[in-house]
Amino acid sequence: MKIILLGPPGAGKGTQAKSISEKYCIPHISTGDIFRKNISEKTSLGVKAKEYMDKGLLVPDELTIDLVKDRLSKEDCKNGFLLDGFPRTVKQAEALDLFLKSNDEVIDTALLIEVPRELILERMTGRRVCQLCGASYHVKFNPPKNEGICDKCQSNLVQRKDDNEKTVKDRLDVYDNQTQPLIEYYKSRNVLSTVDGTLAIDKVFEDISSILGER
Repeated sequence: MKIILLGPPGAGKGTQAKSISEKYCIPHISTGDIFRKNISEKTSLGVKAKEYMDKGLLVPDELTIDLVKDRLSKEDCKNGFLLDGFPRTVKQAEALDLFLKSNDEVIDTALLIEVPRELILERMTGRRVCQLCGASYHVKFNPPKNEGICDKCQSNLVQRKDDNEKTVKDRLDVYDNQTQPLIEYYKSRNVLSTVDGTLAIDKVFEDISSILGER
């Protein structure tokens, strides 16, 4: 089973990806993990990627595509995979389709976890983490017993820089601009499926399993 996972930051993709990977025995592959592994192992592709990243530049599409193709050629992807964070553009999606076609394979499902922008903002801007032990909280959905204080070690809770309102809005704008054409791309190929990401985690996974069971 070959799955593309789509959804805005804060939609719960990481949680669902872990469950999908375990249930269907396929690797969860994120571009971030691919970059880190190749850079740490100093592969030829990793060295090239690091040159761009060290300069604060985006890794070009061609190099990102080569890194993903290399990862999908590994033995553990023989029975399928779950791609998270790739493709990000229609160009990358087309390159992925060409690569799979060369092996007589296709994407089975592009799975979109939908969550309204307002709820994403509430979820992400309300997150707090412990400075000392790293425990996670939310001011509304999972508050500590004492405001601003970690239940586990009594240290102060802070809001990460990435979780401030402006940064979250900027990330959502980038996601919207990049992903809408991608959603249309997979919809036109009749492989797009959507789930309601506002539901309870178990219910979202139940809905995902129903979709994947039909493929």
